[in-house]
Parts: sequence; C-alpha cells; structure tokens
Amino acid sequence: MNNTHLTETRFSNLELSDPILQGLNDAGFDHCTPIQYKALPLSLPGKDVAGQAQTGTGKTASFLLATFQHLINDESEQIKNPRAIILAPTRELAIQIHKDALLLGRHLTLKFALIYGGTDYQKQLDTIKSNIDIIIGTPGRIIDFYRQNAFTLDNVQATVMDEADRMFDLGFIKDIRYLLRRMPAPEKRLNMLFSATLSYKVVELAYEHMNNPVLIHIETEEVTSKAIKQSAFCPANEQKIPLLVGLLNQFKPQRSIIFVNTKRCAEQLDDTLNANGYKTAALSGDVPQEKRQRLLSDFQENKITLLIATDVAARGLHIADVSHVINYDLPQDVEDYVHRIGRTARFGASGEAISFICEDYAYSMPDIEAFIGQKIPVRAITTELLAEIIKPEKRPERNRNNYQGKRPGQNKNPQLKVRSSIPENPQ
Repeated sequence: MNNTHLTETRFSNLELSDPILQGLNDAGFDHCTPIQYKALPLSLPGKDVAGQAQTGTGKTASFLLATFQHLINDESEQIKNPRAIILAPTRELAIQIHKDALLLGRHLTLKFALIYGGTDYQKQLDTIKSNIDIIIGTPGRIIDFYRQNAFTLDNVQATVMDEADRMFDLGFIKDIRYLLRRMPAPEKRLNMLFSATLSYKVVELAYEHMNNPVLIHIETEEVTSKAIKQSAFCPANEQKIPLLVGLLNQFKPQRSIIFVNTKRCAEQLDDTLNANGYKTAALSGDVPQEKRQRLLSDFQENKITLLIATDVAARGLHIADVSHVINYDLPQDVEDYVHRIGRTARFGASGEAISFICEDYAYSMPDIEAFIGQKIPVRAITTELLAEIIKPEKRPERNRNNYQGKRPGQNKNPQLKVRSSIPENPQ
C-alpha cells in the first residue's frame, strides 16, 4: 500500500475532538483522503453534504467522524436516544460500518446498535431498547423495530444514507422516505449522503430530505481508480472456463473475486474451479446470512482464495489485499462495473481488473467504456492461456437443493430486486 491516494491535510488540522483524533491515531489514519478533505470541512461545522467518490476512498470515515463530532458538540440536556441513524442497503455494508465505528469511536462514550435482517432478532431488539446513541443498519429491520415502539425517531440529530444509489437499485427508497419523514425537519439535523454515483434520482432525494446540501463530485475520468489496471479478453463461450483457469494459473492470486451474473453460473464455476485445485466459495443472493459471513471470514483469512460472487458482493465489502477482480460475465448495469472492480486497489493499493467480453454480454462493453470515460485495452488469447480443464463430477440434485435452501413460496430468482411494502405517503 502507498500513500499516493492521500491529501496533505491532516486530521489533526480539522475541528475534531481529542478522543476522535485518538481513535484515528490508533487506527493508523493521519492524512485525509480526497473525499474526506472535501467533505469534513463542510460537515463538521454542520453543513449537509452529498458526496460522490469511488469505493475504497474513505467515505465511511467521512460520515462517521462528522456524526461523532456532531453528537459530541450537542450540549443540550440528556434526551432519549437514538440521536443518529446510519442507513445502509446491505447487511454486509452495515456490518462493516459498525466495525469501523467501533474502531474510530473506541475512545468515545457513544453506544452503537447494529440492526439488520436475517438473524439475531431478539438480540438486536434488546440492544436497540438499551438507550443506544447510534443505530447502524438496513431499512427493513429498523422499520420493524420502530413499528414495535422499540425506539423513537423524534430526537435524531444526524442522518446518514450510505450507497444511496444502491438503495434505489434494491427498491428501498420508500423505506428510506418512511424513516426520514418521521425524524425532525432536515434543518434540525445534520444530513449526509454518500454514493459511488450521484445520479439524478439520488440528487433529487438529497434535495428533498436534506437541508440545501453541498454536492461533492468526482470527475468522470476519476470514476475508476488509476491504481486499477484494466484489461479485457474476447473469448468464445466455450473458451471462458479454460481462459479463466489459465489466467488463475498465471497470476496465482492470493485473494481474488470472480463476478458472474447468475447463481447458476456461480455454482458451475465453484464446482469446476474446485475440481481444478482451487479453494473457492460461491456467494449469491440466497445464501443464508450466517453462511455468508462465514464465507467472507474464510476469504479474509485465506482459507479460500477465490470468491465467486453475483452482484450481491459488489458493494460494501471492505476486504484487504484483493489483487485481482475478474468479470467472468460483464455486468448489465454500467455502474456495477465500477463497484465490482472497486473491490481491488483499495486505500491506495494497486490491483488488476480483467473482463471477459463474451458472446452473451459483449453488448455491455460500449456502455461501460462510455460511463468510465476510457477505452479498456483488449488482450489477445494465446494458446498458452487456455488451460486443460478437469471436469467436475455432476453435483447431486439433493445437494443442489440443500445449497439453494429453497422454502415453499420463496422467491426463485435471488437477483430480482427487493420491493418495499411501505406506502409512499406515511400519513
């Protein structure tokens, strides 16, 4: 890792309290990243900010530090908590934000609650009732507890919407508005919105529920990190697996993520790569939360070296030392390309992103190149790169059913967007 992604501004030069600076020092953070350099001088005095920056550039610390300082600055009498709400679109992102909050806020007296669906219902409910200061979580579970009168939103002094564009993608926008409309007026709280892209709909949300926010943009040519070496191959469909194995044999990555578009493809690659000597795991939309966390932990601890994932893993995962990202399938949404390759070259490290322009998804490449503002160089497929493949044994049907974890009535397509049942009009 290097420091070329940092600015010359030190955190000690900002209006941050000593306990916050101590937490930053313990975490090894001294200088601001560009998004922190632009956002914190605005948000620390109480100005609303809507910030756009590529993944892995320190957005989480930007809103955590501002939230901490805002709550510390409040000198009013003790009020009923919570005083801050941090909303994330996925469980993985909420878990990571909570982890960062514990690290950076270790010298503060603030209490945090991590709230998300899929597990630990009673434990989370008990926590949220214990007069915590900051709720970090996904919208659905937070609304569930709110409707049970487990907490009030009347005293919220700071609100954060992280990965706001993903909120729209997953159909959470009605849930977000449901919560925001039950908080104090925007001018009575600090509001921060962060996203890898600031689309028209995200900006509209910012102006509707924030107090005249300052928009912080990243220029088009900086949408993807310069530390990521991007390249592509144009394989026929039958060449994709031999090419993938050939590249893995060449690079021998310690930790790599392979992105696919469907769960079925993830399963097939998982079987094939395991048969060819690689330690892999497949992560898709219907993997239970506990198993998902176990897979990610094994990946971080190098018990598995390759993570095969659908776009459920494209956002919010802060995994160090991912050297290569391979788009086995090109994403059909151009913004997902940015989020996928952003899993490498995080916090100043370098990385490589390789994309397969195959027969099924080649139509996506022109739109991707237009979005990122650059041409992705295409490399030749040599015979040396096409590996001999050991075919896996056919997966027994009963194991496949167990893997999918289907239940009667469960959505059969994990890639379908989640839709909210919250009415648009809270009244």
